[in-house]
Amino acid sequence: MSGSALRPTFRLPIAPHRVGAMVLRHWYLLTSSWPRLLELVYWPALQLITWGFSQAYISQNAGFFARAGGTFIGAVMLWDILFRGQLGFSMSFLEEMWSRNIGNLMMSPLTVAEFVVSLMAMSVIRLLIGVIPMTLLAIAFFGFNLYDLGLALVAFFCNLIFTSWSVGLLASGLVLRNGLGAEGLAWTLMFGVLPLTCVYYPVTVLPWWLQVVAWCLPPTYVFEGMRALLGEHVFRADLMVQALAINVALLAVAAVAFAALLRSARINGSLVQTGE
Repeated sequence: MSGSALRPTFRLPIAPHRVGAMVLRHWYLLTSSWPRLLELVYWPALQLITWGFSQAYISQNAGFFARAGGTFIGAVMLWDILFRGQLGFSMSFLEEMWSRNIGNLMMSPLTVAEFVVSLMAMSVIRLLIGVIPMTLLAIAFFGFNLYDLGLALVAFFCNLIFTSWSVGLLASGLVLRNGLGAEGLAWTLMFGVLPLTCVYYPVTVLPWWLQVVAWCLPPTYVFEGMRALLGEHVFRADLMVQALAINVALLAVAAVAFAALLRSARINGSLVQTGE
């Protein structure tokens, strides 16, 4: 037996070529999906813009917050209604995607309209489960009772949930067409409009050209209405009617987009290929 055969061999506990192969695999996955690339830039830019405007507003209006201390708490809670409503819709849809059940549902007697309505119902159920405890905590810790808003709360809630359904429909359609590689949109799409809906500051804080965009979004009217109610004790019914009108148009556009994306998914076979 030769000496080389008796010589002990040294092996690294981690094989660099296998590590490199896995890195390359995920690199290809990342660069082949524009939603994943967008998400990398999305959060840092969003945080900067949102809190930058908030800081500008707080520094200019310290006296207002002294008079209406519940404004920020109310904004956080109404934003959570908007976000949780959309997330509840999208999560119910994603459950079907994760279980690879979409194809089965589309081949069943269940109609698309019935499927969408069931997602809307589940979004309200999920929302109430999450929001009701939050309202009780707000009373216990901060003395802020959201239910004191009365009938205004109903108007706020309806407009916010209608917007959340529109965004949920659009996000679900994009996931249907592009597969689970676009799943991140279901979690992040609503945050894209956060700076423009003026959750924590009025529309006047935005540059004039962004104010035009902000007034095209229904939640902007809700948060402006909330500030008027808490700060000036005035219920702006006109803002709620305008938000409702935009919501009707937005829901119609989202429904058409969802139907078109579903049709495209059927043609391209995406319904039975729900991977990435």
